[in-house]
Amino acid sequence: MNIRRPSLRERLRGNGSAQGALLPGNGRRRISVIESFNYAVEGIIHVLRTHRNMRLHFLAAIVVLVLALVLGVSRIELIVLLISIAFVLIAEMINSAIEAAIDVATSSFDPLAKLAKDIAAGAVLIASINAVAVGYLVFSGQVQESGDNIVDRLRDAPAKLTIIALAIVVILVIATKALTGRGTPLRGGLPSGHAAVAFAAWMAVTQMLDPTEHRFLISMIMLGVASLVAYSRIETGIHSALEVVYGGLLGAGVTLLVFQVFA
Repeated sequence: MNIRRPSLRERLRGNGSAQGALLPGNGRRRISVIESFNYAVEGIIHVLRTHRNMRLHFLAAIVVLVLALVLGVSRIELIVLLISIAFVLIAEMINSAIEAAIDVATSSFDPLAKLAKDIAAGAVLIASINAVAVGYLVFSGQVQESGDNIVDRLRDAPAKLTIIALAIVVILVIATKALTGRGTPLRGGLPSGHAAVAFAAWMAVTQMLDPTEHRFLISMIMLGVASLVAYSRIETGIHSALEVVYGGLLGAGVTLLVFQVFA
């Protein structure tokens, strides 16, 4: 039995993305956890592809994460920055969802509809102002630090480098999928996000280990695990070999760059 995937309008109206997928004869079934994640990331990609402000927010997020590496922020400061970034992105997506829902509900001018859109836009503005204030408070004191002290702090923070490298990899994967418009967030498309994250983890572990800690053996084990993840995406027909290779190179390359420049 072929299952028809719900359209955007059906998911907005009929809980398609949250509670059930449509079946022939107006029946419904519970969607799996993987499908739920797929719909969720698809929503992120849709907003990223169709809304300029979301693209600007993603670009700002990458810049902030790079600055966090360069300036060597503390763990607490990094947590605050990540929360602020998430706050802005969530507010922008809620704003976009409200606008889409209103456009579906009415095609004529309605003062209450305009008011709802203005309120949603105001929420984005508050989140953005908060992010700017947090960025200023975090970075203003850091710019006064000398370059040598920055490098010393970064060398003592491999976990911080790993988190930021993985965050940048995930952002680049989502942005690339949005630009290419191929496949779905968790199935198919360029690049393979699973391969990117797996090879990023392999490179991070390799860079963090000292030569005296059986670095070669552990690195080879992690490489084998990453290769199995990548091969499984090809074997199941979800990704082509090119998409998996591109994802692996993206994840490993970005992580290696972060550790070589800042560690």
